[in-house]
Amino acid sequence: MTRPIGTAAELERRRRRAVELLDQGESPTTIARILGVHETSVHRWRRMAREGAGLSAKPHPGPTPLLSTEKWLQLQQLLLRGASKHGWPNGLWTAARVAALIKRHFGVDYHPEHVRRVLKERFDWSSHKPEIRPREQNDKEVERWLDDELPRILRDAFKREATLVFLDEAGFMLTPLVRRSLWPRGRTQIIDALQRHDRISAISCVTLGVHDEQPELYFELLPEGLNVRAENIVAFLNDLRRELRGALTIVWDRHRIRGQARLVKEWLAKQTEVVLEDLPAYFPKGNPDEMVWGWLKYGRLANLCPKDAAELRDHLLTELQWATFDRELLVGFFNHAELGVRL
Repeated sequence: MTRPIGTAAELERRRRRAVELLDQGESPTTIARILGVHETSVHRWRRMAREGAGLSAKPHPGPTPLLSTEKWLQLQQLLLRGASKHGWPNGLWTAARVAALIKRHFGVDYHPEHVRRVLKERFDWSSHKPEIRPREQNDKEVERWLDDELPRILRDAFKREATLVFLDEAGFMLTPLVRRSLWPRGRTQIIDALQRHDRISAISCVTLGVHDEQPELYFELLPEGLNVRAENIVAFLNDLRRELRGALTIVWDRHRIRGQARLVKEWLAKQTEVVLEDLPAYFPKGNPDEMVWGWLKYGRLANLCPKDAAELRDHLLTELQWATFDRELLVGFFNHAELGVRL
């Protein structure tokens, strides 16, 4: 006997309605026609009600799962080790790879799309972009800096009433940084882009005063084709000093065009209210300003195909000027760095 269409609650409601109509004197034939069921079902439901068997409908159990809950939990632990640990050349988990892993360890064939759905519903897994951690990064040095150096830097800045300045620079090309995009299945989206190496370099910093609750963003775009040099860093810092006044604590990485450049050293020697602090080597996450460039390149300007450097500059100006007024965005940049100062 095939199960009638409907949820368990709907089936139960139909049975109880049939018994009510019978008690009211309606004929089984009429009730069957009204409810869209066979007359024998009406008689069976009346018999069940009289015998006390109950009219509740049991939820459909569905097919017997090929993997038990215990084995799904085992699979999750296998996946958390990373794809490389299971013989793949990189750490990318795809639905097809997970299906292959299930076949290898449990001898069960699953369609990749079913695997994707189960991981989402059972373990709340989703497709996302991993965070890159530089292989050269010294974890012990980073831990020491976060535990010892950073608290010292913050105490010193508070004592001097200095503004914290996290500074970095980046370059933007005409050739787009291509990201995934929604498009009709089976068709390839074409991006018509220039392959020239025209570029616009930029300098920016995220700042936070000791008495402020909101960070600020300052930036400068260099003329087309120029790379950031020591003289550009000095010019940017001079403009920043005029804008902020007071004491500054500048935190940046150990790039040669900054702390190691002669012009920068000469400028710092003349600034009695400016203190320079270095981030650990290969620790970009510790600089909130890195998030500015990541947000631009991988988000706002992804798949952008400007016709020339002037159009690229216009887009950069629009996005950066907008970001300077988006306090929530800047707070997110700062909090992402996990510097122990939660805004």
